[in-house]
Amino acid sequence: MKKIINIFIIVLTFSTLTGSAQSWKFLRNEFSFGLGAASFFGELGGADRIGSHNIKGITDIDFKATKPAVQIGYRRFFSANVAVRANFTFGQVSGSDAYTKEVYRRNRNLSFRSPIAELAIQVDYFPFREYFGHLYRSNGVVGKRVNHFSPYLFAGIGGFYYNPKAKYDGRWVALRPLQTEGVAYSKFSVALPVGVGLKYAIDKQWSVGLEVGLRFTFTDYIDDVSTVYVDKSNASPMEQYLANPALNEEGNPSWTAPGQQRGSSQANDSYTFAIFTLNYKLLRGRLNLPKF
Repeated sequence: MKKIINIFIIVLTFSTLTGSAQSWKFLRNEFSFGLGAASFFGELGGADRIGSHNIKGITDIDFKATKPAVQIGYRRFFSANVAVRANFTFGQVSGSDAYTKEVYRRNRNLSFRSPIAELAIQVDYFPFREYFGHLYRSNGVVGKRVNHFSPYLFAGIGGFYYNPKAKYDGRWVALRPLQTEGVAYSKFSVALPVGVGLKYAIDKQWSVGLEVGLRFTFTDYIDDVSTVYVDKSNASPMEQYLANPALNEEGNPSWTAPGQQRGSSQANDSYTFAIFTLNYKLLRGRLNLPKF
């Protein structure tokens, strides 16, 4: 009789573990809402050195140029550890040479701001997922197996809209139509989001999280700066100023003469989103696991 009871307990335990492992199928659809901040890596930054276009330039972030961002998303789990997510993120990036003491950049005196409207598809990988499982017994103490934390990695592809502007005579003017470097570029480009996140499960359906992601892009004109100064002597006073607002306080107008370096086309611009999220999983069917 004792052997039969032990076999029954083993079978029931295995059934419970299997049910717990498959519980993600009942909670595979998740919606999220997030608020956070956007930062820019490019020719215009805040550190006292030459600007950087990528994560190596994280020390180039100036919090005066960091702007808010908002995100909505939908995630669908295809296994306990892998999900595909669609996100729409809207934020604003900016940069200004006024934030640096580096002599050449400060003399250049360029600045910009631009909206970023991004739609992206990405794959999320969770090496450890949140878990609200069966009871266990250890050293005579009964408890419930719980793991609230689930870190993850993500990568994907997306498209985004941008439209750099600079201030002239108290108003913001779109720079793209002016061709400040004599170049026509699109207001749409491709981004490759990569990053990390961490979720904390409040219960089986609700969770909060933090996600930080870098966007590699295929454009160097988010800030309207990339190559060299061009001759704008025949342009309007507004266009002349926005193409070359140099201070020349050091008495070096040759620094910004036509043909001189205005930016660097060796790397494309990039930007980051740091988002705090509130997540909700839809419950499909009944999730009634045995508790013992």
